[in-house]
Amino acid sequence: MKTVGIIAEYNPFHNGHAYHIRKAKELTHADYCVVVMSGDFVQRGAPAIMDKYLRAESALLNGADLVLELPVCYSISSAEHFARSSVALLDKLGVVDTLCFGSECGDIRVLTEFAQALTDESPVFKKTLDREIRIGHTYPQARNTALEISAPHLTSYINVLTSPNNILGIEYCKALLFWKSTIVPYTVKRAGSSYHDNSLDTGFCSALAIRESLRQAGASEELARQIPASSLALIKDAYMKTYPVFADDLSLLTQYSLLTNASAGFTDYPDIDSELSDRIVKLLPQFRDFRSFCDLLKSKNKTYVRISRSLLHILLGTRREALQQYGQEGWIFYARMLGFRESAAPLLSAIKKNAEIPLLSKLADAEKQLAPTGSSMLEKDIYASHIYQSIVRNKFPGKSPLTEINEYKNQIIKI
Repeated sequence: MKTVGIIAEYNPFHNGHAYHIRKAKELTHADYCVVVMSGDFVQRGAPAIMDKYLRAESALLNGADLVLELPVCYSISSAEHFARSSVALLDKLGVVDTLCFGSECGDIRVLTEFAQALTDESPVFKKTLDREIRIGHTYPQARNTALEISAPHLTSYINVLTSPNNILGIEYCKALLFWKSTIVPYTVKRAGSSYHDNSLDTGFCSALAIRESLRQAGASEELARQIPASSLALIKDAYMKTYPVFADDLSLLTQYSLLTNASAGFTDYPDIDSELSDRIVKLLPQFRDFRSFCDLLKSKNKTYVRISRSLLHILLGTRREALQQYGQEGWIFYARMLGFRESAAPLLSAIKKNAEIPLLSKLADAEKQLAPTGSSMLEKDIYASHIYQSIVRNKFPGKSPLTEINEYKNQIIKI
């Protein structure tokens, strides 16, 4: 039995994602595909446009065999932590042979060489990096200069580091090295539009384009052409009932959290140093909504995405100390199922036999299966889901099928 792993957000699921699953299975000759997917909050520091169950069902309808939820403390973390935790989850299942990700580069050799150079951090690399940062260059600029000097054989490929999927792919390869994993990396060259392209005219448009279309024009026929036919009815039925959800839908809850914690400052939260903490407190009286506050907090060395992730850490109660504890004790403590294909029963049996961590199918049974640290992590996942569900129910009153906010009653998707 061969199993390929995919790390994804599917925010939302579209034709390009279906293509990736199909190509991943073909390229690796896999019998099964396991997806580690962000839950209700995603890495760019925002709520997912659709809830995790809807996105998981779309993936299962289009070739995924098992969808697992990445704990929220990592799904809204830096690219390095997002990649390292996701790879750890796949590795601890004990059945995943390969990892396949999309990239603009499409050359796994180049990506793995960058990963090795960045993992090794030779003395020349470190010295150059420190010097470049001291003279005022941004980290990406300093890193590129350090690589050009310490690894000249990569100079002709340095533009690889300007594309988001390449950068994330390198982080996946670094994570495999960090965990000394036997999982073999593969990459599929990204087809269609670029990550930041917001046009729907291309064959495979970006998830950004779909999100912007839903914001401006709704579930149009043009948009429908970008969604796999197998999940289109599902998506149409849920429109304006459970989605779309956007960052500004978090505004009042975020403002309340900031006001509640302002007197103590925010340096206890990941990604927040004393400078950013002071800036949040100083500018808090000008808070209008989530997105405009992120723009207000931006600075030369603090990007919008870092700011938005920081605000989510505050809203969801993710403390720096907790992340450090998770890291010291193994990073990942469970594999929580969002959905599976019934034909994947042999895969589930193999995971239960070989995994280092429990495979959670019922939240009610989780307490018996987890140590205190794992239980603490899971509680944060449940809390984040309840926050998201409360937003959905209040945004679509009378239309949302949520009769109560209770993650324990949500059923695993079975196809």
